[in-house]
Amino acid sequence: MFNALNAVSENESLLVMPPWCNPWLIFAILLSFAQHFAILYVPFLSGVFGVAPLTYNEWVIVIAFSFPVILLDELLKFITRNFLNKNNKVE
Repeated sequence: MFNALNAVSENESLLVMPPWCNPWLIFAILLSFAQHFAILYVPFLSGVFGVAPLTYNEWVIVIAFSFPVILLDELLKFITRNFLNKNNKVE
């Protein structure tokens, strides 16, 4: 879901074009989180899907592995904006 935040713009930073400029994306992310939490923490659903609730430490690990996607994509957008697009502009 962190990667979905990067999809707001192909080349613009999240600092320039924040995610809340696309309310449908925010709604979809919140709905996805709600579904994940329901599957993990509602006993009937966790039984159907065969999953166990995550502990706090496990959530920290999930965030630690997921968040760098934003940083990496921001770096790639920076490189594209500042180095690659300059070579393609016609003057």
